Amino acid sequence: MSDRKVRVRFAPSPTGPLHMGGVRTALYNYLFAKKHGGDFILRIEDTDQTRYVPGAEQYIIDSLKWCGIEPNEGVGFGDGPHAPYRQSERKEKGLYKQYAEQLIESGHAYYAFDTSEELEEMRKRLEAAKAKNTSYNAISRQTMKNSLTLPADEVSKRLQSGDPYVIRIKIPRNEEVRVKDIIRGWVVVNSSELDDKVLFKSDGMPTYHLANIVDDHLMQITHVIRGEEWLPSAPLHVLLYRYLGWEETMPQFAHLPLLLKPDGNGKLSKRDGDRLGFPVFPLNWVDPVTGDKSSGYREKGYFADAFINLLALLGWHSSGNQEIFSKEELAQEFSLERVSKSGAKFDPEKTKWFNQQYLRMRSDDELAHLLAPLAHERGLTSDISFLKKVIELTKERAVFTADLLDAPYLFAAPEEFDSTAVEKKWKPESGALMTEWLACIQSVDPFEAAPLEAAFKDFLAAKNLGMGAVLPLFRLAVTGQGMGPSMFHIAEVLGKSEVVKRIQAAITKLP
Repeated sequence: MSDRKVRVRFAPSPTGPLHMGGVRTALYNYLFAKKHGGDFILRIEDTDQTRYVPGAEQYIIDSLKWCGIEPNEGVGFGDGPHAPYRQSERKEKGLYKQYAEQLIESGHAYYAFDTSEELEEMRKRLEAAKAKNTSYNAISRQTMKNSLTLPADEVSKRLQSGDPYVIRIKIPRNEEVRVKDIIRGWVVVNSSELDDKVLFKSDGMPTYHLANIVDDHLMQITHVIRGEEWLPSAPLHVLLYRYLGWEETMPQFAHLPLLLKPDGNGKLSKRDGDRLGFPVFPLNWVDPVTGDKSSGYREKGYFADAFINLLALLGWHSSGNQEIFSKEELAQEFSLERVSKSGAKFDPEKTKWFNQQYLRMRSDDELAHLLAPLAHERGLTSDISFLKKVIELTKERAVFTADLLDAPYLFAAPEEFDSTAVEKKWKPESGALMTEWLACIQSVDPFEAAPLEAAFKDFLAAKNLGMGAVLPLFRLAVTGQGMGPSMFHIAEVLGKSEVVKRIQAAITKLP
């Protein structure tokens, strides 16, 4: 770690909803900045206007806010000293063209005037010749229309008359390019494997490669933490830093492993989520063109801190066996050296487990306030004190907040009875037995779980019966179900008059 203040960035393109893999990239940048007392920046890389999707930028901002991954500066989070943070706005200020021209002047880039038809013809020609590399490179550029092959006066004339052009980097022939990656160690690539990427277009718009390097330099980024899909671009970026004279302040690189499908076979996609029934996006998303809807973790009932916790452990491991971390603990513990090189398999069941743990950690009072609007929506009582009693009974089995309402018998008497339980447990003599138990219930005071259980045991002893002969009947009569939480606690929540009323109704209704 150098003496420079740590500055990292998350730089998504607004081309659709933010995938959970992108959220993890943002999270690792955030944690790294927090760990080292640095800055975390959100930059929107919208140089490719053809792929721009309306609403995508706001979706990115909303997602980060919901997750609690809040940048120090950037789009949607307040300007810092390096505004603006949208590349389209930076382009308007003319921040990129000067560097493209600097590369031409130093002989590390050139103008290319080839039409799309000529480029396609070149590819076909190279394919027919069975060339290893069919891209625009150190060899193929010699047969194309560019400022390396055309006379200087023709180049000048073309530029003055406004002919369409691009500026391409001039990749050297047969040179080793070395990239030091914090996660993967040294990556060495021969320049013959690289092509002369377009850096700048005649419409004044830079491509990702140039804009990315220029912005990272001007924003004083010290560490570039991004997905491994960018690893093949890293040698090109190293060359750009060198050619622009910025090698001394070049950021350190860390390329994160992929998030894999649950079976580990390939990159996790929206299609996998649709097929297997889990979200791959943080929030619901509606495609503005097709109207297709994709579900999000927030709307599925996940807690943001549970989502963050599970994401952190997809590709990174702590120093011990701890699995549950607060965001502060994650920041304290996080290090890029413990990020895995290999892809991380996504486990939807483990995701639910995380949510369950976070639900259990919340107080009954907090859960009751979260539950009240949902209860109201379903036409159930939203009285906080009653909901807290419901939560005490349902919390251990719940995965999501909505599951806390999965005991309809706590809100209304059963209209139907579990047919399997009735068939197995309710015998011709059951009505008479329940009538006797009903008489005992009337004298229980106070009507609470412990005195009620004591009275029940006395009743069993007096009748010389086992628990299994009466308790299922009691449960069936009061709840309509064959299984559930402690019947004595259920009875306490419902109150004596309601329990008596339900048992009387069951004796009448059941055969």
